Amino acid sequence: LEEKFPGAAVTSVSKSPYFGLYEAQFDDRIVYTDAKVTYVLVGAIYDASTKQNLTDARQRELNRVAWDSLPLDLAFKRVKGKGTRKFAMFSDPDCPFCKRIENDIKRLDDVTIYTFLFPIDQLHPDASRKAAVIWCAGDRAKAWDTFFEAGTLPDNKGECATPIKDTALLGNRLRVSATPTLVFADGSVVPGALPLAQLESEINKGEAEAKRLAAKK
Repeated sequence: LEEKFPGAAVTSVSKSPYFGLYEAQFDDRIVYTDAKVTYVLVGAIYDASTKQNLTDARQRELNRVAWDSLPLDLAFKRVKGKGTRKFAMFSDPDCPFCKRIENDIKRLDDVTIYTFLFPIDQLHPDASRKAAVIWCAGDRAKAWDTFFEAGTLPDNKGECATPIKDTALLGNRLRVSATPTLVFADGSVVPGALPLAQLESEINKGEAEAKRLAAKK
């Protein structure tokens, strides 16, 4: 693959269970090829009987991170209800998709949300300043919610010590390239502003899978 596609980052190659094809991690996504790399298939393989996207499931498995490895001290915490479920989120205060998911987060219950401030300055030049001002607030969770609800920031200059640079490094290591990006209890990494029903489903799926994985240890 690297010979035929110079500059491409191929991180792994393994035999897939489909049609004698090989699976390759190719520029952070899965592609399929024959042994001689005569053809390369870019796209998803579905199970026709269950309608499951097998490629997506495999990609999530490969991208999974250990929840316990997340440095949650770099995030601020919000607790809804009892907070027994959990997920983490990389978010940018000026990201319109982050605002969309925040509208749905308000409707969640029994969940703890860890938010990593991940301003993308190339898209939102003022995002780092706003993120710093929010982090330097006495109540970060309240400051964040108020900003998304009313557009107002806390009255400070954002000059305290912030984890924003460390969070940027963490995001790069986890291949976070867009906001919001969500990490569920089982370590599944899912980008995008998921609709409320899908968000609830992913939270519950992550909790169930985390328990299943823990039981195997």
